[in-house]
Amino acid sequence: QVQLVESGGGLVQAGGSLRLSCAASGRTFTLSRTGWFRQAPGKEREFVASIAWSGGITYYADSVKGRFTMSRDGAKNTVYLQMNSLKPEDTAVYYCAGKIQSTEQYEHWGQGTQVTVSS
Repeated sequence: QVQLVESGGGLVQAGGSLRLSCAASGRTFTLSRTGWFRQAPGKEREFVASIAWSGGITYYADSVKGRFTMSRDGAKNTVYLQMNSLKPEDTAVYYCAGKIQSTEQYEHWGQGTQVTVSS
């Protein structure tokens, strides 16, 4: 099993920044990628960004390109989501997820962290 614990959410004004962290533990060697997803009230969960667990290749949703940056610290088994130029529509619960090599599915999920952007 892989455990994922998010932190770093909070309340910020529009135009501000936040950095989310996701610490992974357990059988992390089974991971191929980690991703960030978000779910706003009344909406379905959506993809935000992902990075290869070995580092390097990142993908972003069009809605966050140029504003959000995902990175990884291999020594700490931690991934980050730097969020700049935040907008009220970025308000959501943000979830960290782990995709495992054997199925290429996101099978491990954190508990989520709330991000609220005020206008």
